[in-house]
Amino acid sequence: MANHTYDVSDEPEEQPLGELFSELSGNLQELMRKEVELAKVEATEQAKRAGKAGALFGIAGVVGFFAAMLLLFAASWGLSEATDIPAGLAFLAVGLLCLVVAAIFALQGKKKAAQIRPPQQTVETLKQDVQVAQTSLKRGLQADSTSQWKGR
Repeated sequence: MANHTYDVSDEPEEQPLGELFSELSGNLQELMRKEVELAKVEATEQAKRAGKAGALFGIAGVVGFFAAMLLLFAASWGLSEATDIPAGLAFLAVGLLCLVVAAIFALQGKKKAAQIRPPQQTVETLKQDVQVAQTSLKRGLQADSTSQWKGR
């Protein structure tokens, strides 16, 4: 095990408050760039989920439209052909089947939409960044006030 002797040069140098603020400003700028980059990545993921949910809702809308058309057609045909019920019931059955399919797609779309979340990791790291900045600022102010008292 190597012995290390303590030397005065090992102590961190006290920096003037202006330099600390300049360094803090640079660090905060870099931190904000990283946070924006993280937010973009998370937003892209959520946009993909939203796109899939939208596609499922679109499919449900198209199938629902055809179901409504078939049901209206079946109702019209059924009323006009009151004596020949099987044809109208056949169209009615197809229309109801289309409604069931539309309901399935709508439920899947709702399920996908429920999975869309805000960028949680970005929110958490921003909270941490604010705490670090506040702590650094307090240390800088304390160090500056201490050095001012020493000079008097």
